[in-house]
Amino acid sequence: MRIQCVYTASFWLDVDPVTLGRHAILFLSVPQLLTYLLIGRERRRATFAFCKISSKGRAGEITLRIKSSRERLTLIRLFEELRGRGYDGGYDAVRRYARRWAQERGQATAAAFVPLSFAPGEAYQFDWSHEIVLLSGATVTVKVAHVRPCHSRMLFVRAYPRETQEMVFDAHDRAFALFKGTCGRGIYDNMKTAVETIFVGKDRRYNRRFLQMCSHYLVDPVACTPASGWEKGQVENQVGLVRERFSTPRLRFKNFDELNVWLTDRCIAYAKAHKHPEFADKTIWQVFEGERPNLVPYAGRFDGFHAVPAAVSKTCLVRFDNNKYSVAANAVGRPVEVQAYADRIVIRQDGRLVAEHRRSFGRGQTTYDPWHYVPVLARKPGALRNGAPFKDWVLPAAMERIRRKLTDAADGDRQMVDILTAVLTDGLPAVEAACAEAIGHGVHSADVILNILARQRDPGPPITILTPAALTLRHEPVSDCARYDNLRRTV
Repeated sequence: MRIQCVYTASFWLDVDPVTLGRHAILFLSVPQLLTYLLIGRERRRATFAFCKISSKGRAGEITLRIKSSRERLTLIRLFEELRGRGYDGGYDAVRRYARRWAQERGQATAAAFVPLSFAPGEAYQFDWSHEIVLLSGATVTVKVAHVRPCHSRMLFVRAYPRETQEMVFDAHDRAFALFKGTCGRGIYDNMKTAVETIFVGKDRRYNRRFLQMCSHYLVDPVACTPASGWEKGQVENQVGLVRERFSTPRLRFKNFDELNVWLTDRCIAYAKAHKHPEFADKTIWQVFEGERPNLVPYAGRFDGFHAVPAAVSKTCLVRFDNNKYSVAANAVGRPVEVQAYADRIVIRQDGRLVAEHRRSFGRGQTTYDPWHYVPVLARKPGALRNGAPFKDWVLPAAMERIRRKLTDAADGDRQMVDILTAVLTDGLPAVEAACAEAIGHGVHSADVILNILARQRDPGPPITILTPAALTLRHEPVSDCARYDNLRRTV
């Protein structure tokens, strides 16, 4: 009996499949079927399981698809399925074959690796891991970036909300700033933020922005073979070490800033306290200090952002990543470019900065800068009381006192808007000083404050210049208009 096997996972097979679309078709005998079923049993990432009889196949053919590890079959289930498909042997034969196959495969596929050695400053390895922490009392799965110089094995760990490209840029910059340099070669897996296309061997098509970062730091990127974690085994081991020594028990912090400061301190403390695995007489930190002269000097921060175009709404808002951010009122009606960094959002229009905010990683959040809406208040002063951007707006102390005093005035909103508008031309420190001076004189009128600002803008009296003694006249000329009469008589 021949059995048709349709599979979707990648396995080392003795028979070359004929690829049809996204599946591959194999015609197997019963012992071969058992072999591939056992492969599924042994490898928990994917498992073969019977699904249905092929309607297009020959008599006695069945179709197999890969199922999750929860659905992998036991030997007794395999025996029952084979009996249902015409196998007339006993269970002992199936069990003996499975045991013999497992022993032979265990001997043939014993894992063996070649130890690697790296020169100082030759290469570093980069990888991501997922850890569970408590931030402000909420359980959060954070993405942790790992960077590890291969020679010294110095640790660098930093947590982020996501694994996006701007996070990759920020992790590299902070790691190289801590190391005060970088290695000549970077070893990565085939993450989508770096690799766009995988070709044969080590040939890759890298992301354009990722290559710009590597060029900035003078790094030659190298991508590992897919599913070959041993090619960057040091950073893989670092993931387990950090999870065991740093993340157990579960970490508790208020925010990412506190968490990352603690992680950096722990990395340095661990490096100073533990011996290097190859140089037993030195700590990891001592070997790292010896490696620093061989590093490529730190080239400064790479402007690592992810840029996307966006439109500005009539409410001076730009939507990005399921959140909204305010921009200057004069930017309404024209497209802008949103530059997303790891911790902030920068919005530009024709190269001009129109907004900058701390980045939000939730959903449906709106971030306002009240100063963006001050020009609009000049036309609609009533919006000062109930406008969403001005809710819980914290002004400087003197301006806040003026605002409270103007609340009861009939035209208080208009006067406060005039004061706020003056900030756009005179600057916040000057307006705050004018408000403080007005309060000192016991008044809180906008006219008085604007008058103070106008007097500050007017030039002061000219400075009296003293004549040096060397330029002082010894004989001051005498003014005598009668001399002109003498000239007239002479003529």
